[in-house]
Amino acid sequence: MADLDLLTQSLARNVRRWRSERGFTLEALAARAGVSRGMLIQIEQARTNPSLGTVVKIGDALGVSITTLLDYEQGPTVRVVPAEQAVRLWHTDAGSFSRLLAGVEAPGPLEMWEWRLMPGESSPSDPHPTGTVELVHVTAGELMLTVDGVAHRVPAGASASFESDTPHTYGNEGDEPMEMIMAVSVPPVR
Repeated sequence: MADLDLLTQSLARNVRRWRSERGFTLEALAARAGVSRGMLIQIEQARTNPSLGTVVKIGDALGVSITTLLDYEQGPTVRVVPAEQAVRLWHTDAGSFSRLLAGVEAPGPLEMWEWRLMPGESSPSDPHPTGTVELVHVTAGELMLTVDGVAHRVPAGASASFESDTPHTYGNEGDEPMEMIMAVSVPPVR
């Protein structure tokens, strides 16, 4: 089975599972996630490959990580993710990308990401659920982190933490690629 087909099937199974576990109807999940009921039906029937933004909204609404929604194996207590199995969720022709390196439920979703932004590129993010926090560590270049309209320069070797329940943007205004590792912690659904 091709990687995309495997991810589509895994997403379908896991959205159904977590929606059922949370006791959400299709309508309730659609309202919480801000996506249409029709889109959820297509996802649960593995008839569509939704955008990363849609998957993030569904994960946030369910209180589970993207890793959990895309997981196609029930792993042991220690789970090693080989480099070739890290999931690249978006990329640009210029070379920017993000890769989901690992994630767990602890007690809410906790994810670790690798990011690269090429010069002049940026990636905006909608607010995450209240209580979501992010940690970033820049390994190359300089990150222009804008949180709730306020810009913060984060140079190579520096780290930053912030509450990500407001609009935020990761940007590269420099002339070299910016690379960072990011951790995202989302509170559990109550």
